[in-house]
Amino acid sequence: MDEGARVELAGGGWIRLIEGAFDAHEARMAALLEELPLCVEEVVVFGRRHPTPRRTSWHGDPECAYAYSGRRFEPAPWTPELARIRDRLEDLEGVRFNSVLANHYRDGRDAMGAHADDEPELGPSRDDVRIASVSLGAPRRFVLRHRETKETLALSLGEGSLLVMGGALQRSWVHGVPRTRRPVGPRLNLTFRVVVPRLTIRRPCSTS
Repeated sequence: MDEGARVELAGGGWIRLIEGAFDAHEARMAALLEELPLCVEEVVVFGRRHPTPRRTSWHGDPECAYAYSGRRFEPAPWTPELARIRDRLEDLEGVRFNSVLANHYRDGRDAMGAHADDEPELGPSRDDVRIASVSLGAPRRFVLRHRETKETLALSLGEGSLLVMGGALQRSWVHGVPRTRRPVGPRLNLTFRVVVPRLTIRRPCSTS
């Protein structure tokens, strides 16, 4: 994959990967770990409560409430470092991201199952759900899989990388961060989104 080039994928989606888009990634991660109210949440799966295998926190503008796995989360305020990264993304992408989900992977046992960020409140439009994923700290394997053909694409994300997903990708593909038995260091992933308040529907949905 060419550095920073937009790659068109089957189903009307696209991705763009920029390695090292954010410098001093370890210092940024350390600052964010001090700022963010990260915690292990409980999610409801088939009527049972389970702890998430990672620490999370949800931030954004006041109207950007988000619901998933039977719970509704009100956004915590932007922290100074989150706001700096958000503003840099606006310069890079020309998109005003109004919310972000932070996921802290402490080691290889922390993971994210395959899912899509296809909730109806995400935009800027239904035909262009834009997700900007900033990964700080140790690289982890990130896997995209086409829903129908099962085609897979694996990327290594970390050390300040930026992965942008757009178009209809969330309708055609799922993605996740699998567990690994290899020794890996901690990683902090920030998935910046556009929540369109007028489209917000109170229903269970997934996370990234």
